[in-house]
Amino acid sequence: MANRTLTGRTVLITGGASGIGAACARRLAADGARVLIADVDGGAAAKLAAELGQHAVRADVIRAGDIEAMLDAAWQRWGRLDVLFNNAGIIQGKPLLDVTPADWDRLMDVNLKAVFFVLQATARRMIQQDPIAGSELRGKMIHTASIAAYRGGLPLTAPYAASKAAVVSLARTAAQAFAPHRVTSNCICPGVVQTPLWERLDAEWSAIEGWATGEAWKRRTAGIPLGRPERPEDVAGLVAFFASADSDYMTGQAINIDGGLVMGN
Repeated sequence: MANRTLTGRTVLITGGASGIGAACARRLAADGARVLIADVDGGAAAKLAAELGQHAVRADVIRAGDIEAMLDAAWQRWGRLDVLFNNAGIIQGKPLLDVTPADWDRLMDVNLKAVFFVLQATARRMIQQDPIAGSELRGKMIHTASIAAYRGGLPLTAPYAASKAAVVSLARTAAQAFAPHRVTSNCICPGVVQTPLWERLDAEWSAIEGWATGEAWKRRTAGIPLGRPERPEDVAGLVAFFASADSDYMTGQAINIDGGLVMGN
């Protein structure tokens, strides 16, 4: 339940117009944050921002100019950015032996290269700003990885899993690099979340196997110990915690939130 723990904190969410990003925008706004929703689908971002009384910017995070313009929008509006939720990502279901260099490059451009350069551009600004009101920190960065970072991907998602393992590594390196500047860096590692991303993977996976649409999703979620698929709102609570003062002494962490799917890893 929303509890206004983020009142006054400024937050930028990439990939914020749908799925996990949209759920987090709703939660963080309800908790009092001022939110800038960035997405390659500018219309969807603007629609959600209007619904929440927040702000939107169209940004394709694989473009350096769009990254800078996105950050400019935050600094021009608020004069600072307290929290980055570095969330934009894509997935593809394809047999490992069929993955092409173009497939690899497209996925890595969004899931890894863009994550790094958004992180870098944000950190350059955060380390120069005054501390967050009521905190010793100057800024907080949260990155979306996946349980695939630890257990490896499904046979159809090898590049995706590799990209998410790299995101965890980047987040931990950034935590060490920026701790002296009082900027933290942490990861969330969701499991099987009911989002447009997983709808696409279900369609691709089911088609490859010759199953009816929905069968891949059904099989993948059947073994979740808590007994149901994950919802974007389940992830939003963890993101709200990382954005809040309650996690100010945490950095370099990658937290699984998956209903117990990879318990013990």
